[in-house]
Amino acid sequence: MNRFLIVFLLVSHVVQSKEISVSLLTKSDQELANVVVYFTPKQKQGLAQTHEMAIMDQVDTQFSPHILAIQKDTQVRFPNSDSIKHHVYSFSPAKTFELQLYKELQADPLLFSNLGSVELGCNIHDWMLGYIFVVDTPYFGKTDIKGNLTLDLPDGEYQLDVWHPRIKDKLSSLSRQLTLPRESEIKINLKSALLPDVNQYENVSDEFSDYE
Repeated sequence: MNRFLIVFLLVSHVVQSKEISVSLLTKSDQELANVVVYFTPKQKQGLAQTHEMAIMDQVDTQFSPHILAIQKDTQVRFPNSDSIKHHVYSFSPAKTFELQLYKELQADPLLFSNLGSVELGCNIHDWMLGYIFVVDTPYFGKTDIKGNLTLDLPDGEYQLDVWHPRIKDKLSSLSRQLTLPRESEIKINLKSALLPDVNQYENVSDEFSDYE
């Protein structure tokens, strides 16, 4: 009975989690949406691997979503919801590929095993630009239109990192070392102005409206 109680208490301690909130603000204190936020535990043994298929679609001659965050070794499917052909490619070191996409033809999914950013373009439509960002942790997400992200994390020590193609600050300067459950709210202010938006979107959605 005592041995069972000890095991139960140990398991209970392992599964305890803490809600943590992160907010991203620009140099001018404006909310920054669509930023990838990820927490890498110092103890990586036993990390869960999500095996769900991720989707990078093409809608109205734009990548949807504009930024897709995935865990390492995730497969990504590239459907084409447009009625026209797309020729998606990437020359990024993390993943180099080319896909000719037709509405009536489904391309095989691609496996993303290297960490970092993968910049996507279309050989037919030069203005199309998208990103896939690969992380080595199951604890990640993107900030909402208010620049906020809330996640439940198991107790432990983590490194917090953020990524967005328009962040000009040195990314290492934005990293944080965290210990849960001690910390619960983190605010990150950029010190430099955002890089220019290379896309001039005619139809600005909520996803991009808070970038300036």
